[in-house]
Amino acid sequence: MLIDTHLHLDAAEFDADRVAVLARARARGVEGFVVPAVERAGFGKVLALAEAEPDVFPALGIHPLYTGRATDDDLAALDDLLGRGRCAAVGEIGLDHYAPGFDAARQQAFFTAQLELARRHGLPVILHVRRAQDAVLAALRRIGVDGGIAHAFNGSPQQARAFIALGFRLGFGGAMTFTGSRRVRRLAAELPLASIVLETDAPDMPPAWGAGVRNEPENLRRYAETLAALRGLPLAEVIRATGENARALFRVPGTEDWGQSGCGARRR
Repeated sequence: MLIDTHLHLDAAEFDADRVAVLARARARGVEGFVVPAVERAGFGKVLALAEAEPDVFPALGIHPLYTGRATDDDLAALDDLLGRGRCAAVGEIGLDHYAPGFDAARQQAFFTAQLELARRHGLPVILHVRRAQDAVLAALRRIGVDGGIAHAFNGSPQQARAFIALGFRLGFGGAMTFTGSRRVRRLAAELPLASIVLETDAPDMPPAWGAGVRNEPENLRRYAETLAALRGLPLAEVIRATGENARALFRVPGTEDWGQSGCGARRR
């Protein structure tokens, strides 16, 4: 089962042809789509997409790059929605110490608050981590959550092992399709397959064959092919393993259960 564990299906880039985008991905074997919000203004759209498409599963969170305009009321709204059992995860949340003018203290405050919400509601988290691997790991050690995904992982092998020890899977996608991305490709080849999930981050992070073009979830199958080639494994084994990793994380026990709720409610 191919599962895109990180797709911004709510992005304006898909407004003109969202149904066709999903149809193309499904035709390529993608059977589940996890869509993380990035701010409160997008919560309603993400939830509506999940209600309309039974194989779309919502995650709600405030992205670190959106914390500059976030408020305590946004956190309260997030808490309320998480309490309704409608979400597969809390995300996209985390720390970004790369963007110009970042406010580290403000990012940390919102990240901490959202980790606490995830722990309270018993949900995994989807992490944005850019040049902040150690700071994110320190926060996770302080505030234990029920696992999650380190999205677009590009840290060191030591940091990878630290995330895995805390119950996290590592997301790999377009970056590993570039032959020049040696560190990412080495990690994808050498880390335990049980710790890897696939993602597109569409419409962002296009693959090597789509530079300058909108990324789409249909590319996920070719990402699986890339991962299989890097590891020297049959494609079917990579698809099975990464799908099982995602289902276990989001507590969805089998293929038939994807879409039963229409809103990604977590199975306990």
